[in-house]
Amino acid sequence: MPDENILDAIPHRPPMLLVDEIVSQEDDSIVCRKTFQAEEFFFQGHYPDQPIVPGVILCEATVQSGAILLSSKMKQSKGVPVLTRMSDVKFKTMVKPGDTIEMSVRIDEVVSTAFYLIGTAKVNGKTAARLSFTCTVAETE
Repeated sequence: MPDENILDAIPHRPPMLLVDEIVSQEDDSIVCRKTFQAEEFFFQGHYPDQPIVPGVILCEATVQSGAILLSSKMKQSKGVPVLTRMSDVKFKTMVKPGDTIEMSVRIDEVVSTAFYLIGTAKVNGKTAARLSFTCTVAETE
């Protein structure tokens, strides 16, 4: 069962909820974890004989961690953080079934309603993915 703090922070739900736990959180940074189970839907085709976590999933898990961080800054509004840009994406280490990644995200800059963040996903202490990304707030009903 997903952590209630995560479910309260972002609208994502399984199978697209890619954060298992919040390890630590400060005003401008967060550290979260995700363990990839062998039954994850994407392993069926990526790749059947040598499964690895797709890079886009590593990015999504990191962005979701950033969205959790930003949700704490939006308690008064009826909006959700929405990804508007990713840049400088680099993949360094493969992530396989059973691996746990630790996503670290920090706010680099805030301009009006745009939040510029830097995120890293590590597996066994090694960088698996690094990216810069921007989120804005989408109003909900």
